Amino acid sequence: MTSRRHRRDAQREAARLDEPVREAGALAKKLGLDPYPVNYWVVNYDEMNQLIAYGGFQNRYPHWRWGMTYDRQRKTDQFGMGKAFEIVNNDDPSNAFLQESNSLADQKAVITHVEAHSDFFKNNQWFGLFSDEGDLNAAAMLERHGETIERYIEYPDVSRDEVEKFIDAILCLEDTIDQHRSIREAAEDRDERIPDDIRDQLKNLNISEDVRREVFDDEWVDRVEEAEREAAKITAPRKDVLAYIREHGMRYDEETGKAEEMEPWQKDVLDMLREEAYYFAAQKMTKVMNEGWAAYWESLMMGDERFAGTDEFITYADHQARVLGSPGLNPYKLGKELWEYIENTTNRAEVADKLLRVKGITWRNFTEEIDFDEVQRLLATDPVIDSVSRETLDDLVELGPDDPRVDHKMLDRALSGDESVDVDTYPWKVLSYEGLAERHYSLVKPQNRGFISRIRRSELEQLTRYMFDDTRYDTVEEAIADVDKTVGWDRMREIRESHNDVTFLDAFLTEEFVRSNHYFAYEYSQSSRQFRVSSTQYEDVKKKLLFQFTNFGKPTVAVYDGNFDNRGELLLGHQYNGVVLDMAQAKGVLERVYHLWGRPVNLMTITKEFDDHEVEVARRRGREPTPTEHAIRVRYDGEEFEMHDLDSDLEERIAAGEIDYDTKPDDWL
Repeated sequence: MTSRRHRRDAQREAARLDEPVREAGALAKKLGLDPYPVNYWVVNYDEMNQLIAYGGFQNRYPHWRWGMTYDRQRKTDQFGMGKAFEIVNNDDPSNAFLQESNSLADQKAVITHVEAHSDFFKNNQWFGLFSDEGDLNAAAMLERHGETIERYIEYPDVSRDEVEKFIDAILCLEDTIDQHRSIREAAEDRDERIPDDIRDQLKNLNISEDVRREVFDDEWVDRVEEAEREAAKITAPRKDVLAYIREHGMRYDEETGKAEEMEPWQKDVLDMLREEAYYFAAQKMTKVMNEGWAAYWESLMMGDERFAGTDEFITYADHQARVLGSPGLNPYKLGKELWEYIENTTNRAEVADKLLRVKGITWRNFTEEIDFDEVQRLLATDPVIDSVSRETLDDLVELGPDDPRVDHKMLDRALSGDESVDVDTYPWKVLSYEGLAERHYSLVKPQNRGFISRIRRSELEQLTRYMFDDTRYDTVEEAIADVDKTVGWDRMREIRESHNDVTFLDAFLTEEFVRSNHYFAYEYSQSSRQFRVSSTQYEDVKKKLLFQFTNFGKPTVAVYDGNFDNRGELLLGHQYNGVVLDMAQAKGVLERVYHLWGRPVNLMTITKEFDDHEVEVARRRGREPTPTEHAIRVRYDGEEFEMHDLDSDLEERIAAGEIDYDTKPDDWL
């Protein structure tokens, strides 16, 4: 009975949402978005929590972590620490799941949010790294993986505990992939097979000791070993640790006490989970961009374009305020503010470009000669575009048949009485992309007044550097009339195609943005034993953010040697960037990596040690103590851990200093 009642409730909710889904998709396309088709599904509270636990999909492989994630999400909602309004997955078509208990205002907000997410999935190149491998059908891929792993569990000679233990080991390394390349390209960096111990091979040959001494003397064996070591040497760190273990990893057989070849099912599971790691990588790499993009277009559609009805707007405003007001590093808020800043600066540059072409205006006298109040008045939206209703359709006609701001086909339908073109509810239907760009032009919004006047002389000088026709207009009015009001949105779509969070922050988080939005950096103080504001300088804030988003915010670990010390041991290196590893967690990971390698494993890293006296002196003097850095190698042989000093040449190799911002904070500041 409960199941049938739920189905009826879901069907009623789906029927209620039919129009918002259809119209939100049409509005998104009018605004220049190009999303995947989206299938919307109405689910209940428990189903939503299960989908969240499964990462947005209905079917995953059997594993204990899904239950843990489900329980955490249920408690988060139960105790008022965060409600899930929707979840959408990157697929073609995308699938979005709406909770049936949401209000209509929340459902509309979710739908507009989802349309923007789907546009981002389809058009961002980092998502394309995976989908370019073939037709994107992620749901089918994950379901296939789940069914395959389920079958392995049912094998009579394979236990569920054994499969889950193997999956646990892989999941410890799921972020140690080369996320800047496709899964196919990352796998092309193969090296020579790690050589087996030649002395062991000779023992297995059926030859006499005299022949062995005569033909295969120790000098010859040493030369062969050295040659094989050179052939197998990794010339550059292998970032795709999972791929390397797939090529060379073994398993420790407790019965024989030796490393044995992985079972076929183990290699298959490793391949599947590595594929899933590459699939989810783009979402981790673009969290700020993607959530900010969705929040921006949701806000424009729901608020500025009045997709939220009059009786729904307060509920929606409260919903978005809670999302954007969440404490800590909030990707929705940071991302939305950055997209708005990009829109504003692009529009400002377009206005300045036109004004610098007015006779007598130069970058030197710009701020003295330009009347910014007059510019603001001239930029104001045409009232005919700003206030569209059924009563004002004749005003749109008077703009003329060639006015690019009007969707003349839809206007004709509205004038002919086509009831599907409800202009009072959806005024955007009779406007084109150009018309909507003017209708929502960022520089005329109240919160952005004065933005043009804040332009710096350096920016003006940069604009004139390659300007040739700098006397195109006789008056400011002529120049403003020629301003292209679509450039902000056009530029945003260009950026959406090519960037990830690290490059996005690097390129667009400027001093002006940091100051106007009141961002600051904070850190844990060793002397005061609490967190404190460390800087309000934009360079420090920017570097702190870049550091936090590099490699998904996780330690960067790569393979440095698969035959360390010529003993078949794995040597991993933590690319040190000033932040030390949690050694307890690092040891736990090594224990699991040993399960995948079958032989001893090593991890190079750098630790920090603080002298108690130095800490006390620093506390009294109001400064931070200087730590002593110590390069070490942690070795695990399946039973115990050993700590070794790291050779200087290896220490140099793990010092991160590439363009991906793996640099020490001391170098930044």
